[in-house]
Amino acid sequence: MALQETVEQIVSGLGYDTVEIDRSAGGLLRITIDLPWKADQKIRYVQVEDCEKVTRQLQFTLEVEGIEYKRLEVSSPGIDRLIRSQAEFDRFEGEIVDLTFKVPLGANAGGLVAANRKKFRGTLEKSDDSTGWQISWADEPKVKPGQKVSKSKAPPPVQVLKFTWDELREVRLAPIVDFKGRKAS
Repeated sequence: MALQETVEQIVSGLGYDTVEIDRSAGGLLRITIDLPWKADQKIRYVQVEDCEKVTRQLQFTLEVEGIEYKRLEVSSPGIDRLIRSQAEFDRFEGEIVDLTFKVPLGANAGGLVAANRKKFRGTLEKSDDSTGWQISWADEPKVKPGQKVSKSKAPPPVQVLKFTWDELREVRLAPIVDFKGRKAS
């Protein structure tokens, strides 16, 4: 049995999805797993225990199959995971993402952004016309700790940029971590 088939069979048998299989120089075999997603469930994430369970089963199976490797690494896609398919767009709708386009879209954005801009960070949303997706963001300056902000100041306008799958080079979840347990209001 081929490596890909073996890994996918073991990972799916344990109740996970195989995201990526990567063989590197030096004998490193890297497997990225994720939990299956259904539209009606809350987003869950892979834990260390999940990776450990898959690692133990893969070590045993790869030895039986005679597949050579020096080091096995099983991991989750991470907090800055790459979004690779239309199904993952549905999964992460409403999340903050980092988009990189193949060509600068500033000129096509009606002068709202710089003409040579290719990277955007904002909320991923389905387009109003249901033909594609859009990203929305507000360009507001960061507030420094202790800085007072006037309540009478008008908030910056929300900008929206529509796009299709073919225009994208890369889409990743934005790695936003809240170490203090406080949510932005």
